[in-house]
Amino acid sequence: MIYSFKGFIPVVHPSSFVHPQAAVTGNVIIGKNVYIGPGAAIRGDWGGVVIEDGCNVQENCTIHMFPGITITLQEGAHIGHGAIIHGAHIGKNVLVGMNAVIMDEAVIEDECIIGALTFVKAKEKFEKRSLIVGNPARKIKEVSDEMIAWKTKGTALYQQLPSEMHEQSQTVEALTEIPKDRPTQESLFQIWEEIKGKS
Repeated sequence: MIYSFKGFIPVVHPSSFVHPQAAVTGNVIIGKNVYIGPGAAIRGDWGGVVIEDGCNVQENCTIHMFPGITITLQEGAHIGHGAIIHGAHIGKNVLVGMNAVIMDEAVIEDECIIGALTFVKAKEKFEKRSLIVGNPARKIKEVSDEMIAWKTKGTALYQQLPSEMHEQSQTVEALTEIPKDRPTQESLFQIWEEIKGKS
């Protein structure tokens, strides 16, 4: 659902897909080829949210801030299931792992990878290509070319997903039994195997 707030109406590029079970409120700008999953809450009520081209915000993520802050997810940022971004800046081509929490005024520079369940404290700053894990978060090593290539290929799947959702999804009633002509997902498995093989 899309909600206005105090005169601000979210702006969503038509190439992007916001799931009807996501909630996008107020001062939010969503660029091209962005995927917003079901259960995501993106609240531009006390500040602003800018989600640049090619980002994805997966199921049950929360993006919010203290008053007067604008959050930016830069191009190609990949926000994993259940993650929370609260008043932080996320650089280009960053991966935020599942259920990670990034707190106020933290800065995550380009091409960082943040592990699942990581907690980044307020005002922390991590330089480009840091591999970040733990509670509290710490850099354990540099992100290699191979790791960022793997991340970029995975994000490319999400960049294709908005157009696929617009073209090939619809609300339906569930079937009560499996049909004999049910489609296979071999092509999806093939893509994933290619990504894993090149990582």
